[in-house]
Amino acid sequence: ELQQVLRRASALKALYRRGERYAPFPGKVLAMIFEKASTRTRVSFEAGMAQLGGSAIFLSPHDTQLGRGEPIEDTARVLSGMVDLVMIRTFEHARVERFAAHSTVPVINGLTDYNHPCQLLADLQTFIEHRGDIRGRTVAWIGDGNNMCNSYLKAAIQCDFQLRIAVAPGYEPNAELLKQAAGRVILLRDPLAAARDADLVATDVWSSMGKEAQQQRRARDFAGYRVTAEIMAQAKPDAIFLHCLPAHRGEEVGAEVIDGPQSRVWDEAENRLHAQKALMEFLLLGEAAPVA
Repeated sequence: ELQQVLRRASALKALYRRGERYAPFPGKVLAMIFEKASTRTRVSFEAGMAQLGGSAIFLSPHDTQLGRGEPIEDTARVLSGMVDLVMIRTFEHARVERFAAHSTVPVINGLTDYNHPCQLLADLQTFIEHRGDIRGRTVAWIGDGNNMCNSYLKAAIQCDFQLRIAVAPGYEPNAELLKQAAGRVILLRDPLAAARDADLVATDVWSSMGKEAQQQRRARDFAGYRVTAEIMAQAKPDAIFLHCLPAHRGEEVGAEVIDGPQSRVWDEAENRLHAQKALMEFLLLGEAAPVA
């Protein structure tokens, strides 16, 4: 199913680039619940649903009963009687799970503190478009063992690639995921060693949303984990660099890397749109969804 969605994402991107209209969902409605702010997630889902012929409704705690204490289970029951699909971007992963358990329509995890699967779809699509199959390749994750790092751990299991994680002490990714990925993951302290002969080097901000109060301490702890030209020089000559954005040049990545010839971050950002269109198509059409 994952490979089907990835193939379809590239096919939908090609349709979009050719200017061909493909709108299989007239009258379908996506509800988007944002308890965490966003640029790419909101625009990609809203634009994606519009391109597929449907519409999207933006909901935040500030203008819904979720912000006044309505149980998320009740919100799930109500919304799933009115819309065809729900996307949630929130803090606690358990909130998405509880919502999904009480919803009668598909629920998409738009991001939690635990993982960020929609971004990972775009990252995989980007690598495949530029370098081919990711199976058997080497991926270096450098920086915080955050939700994106957890997503790469899951991907290493599903897509069968080697993952090297260079992380500062005390910032390791989810311990259970590390166990599940045993044999496919190496935990390191040296970013140069992690990047050696890698096909893909990826990172994220040092202070994710909700952790801004730790920014100064994290900047000290991660001072040696900036992705620089020196680190990229350790990777394969045709290695690519990815960052889910927003990026802080001079912190987790040097400007010479993110704005350099190995960077594919702008393709990666655009691919959020197409990967999520493929995901929504798969969820709404099921077995009837096109495979390419």
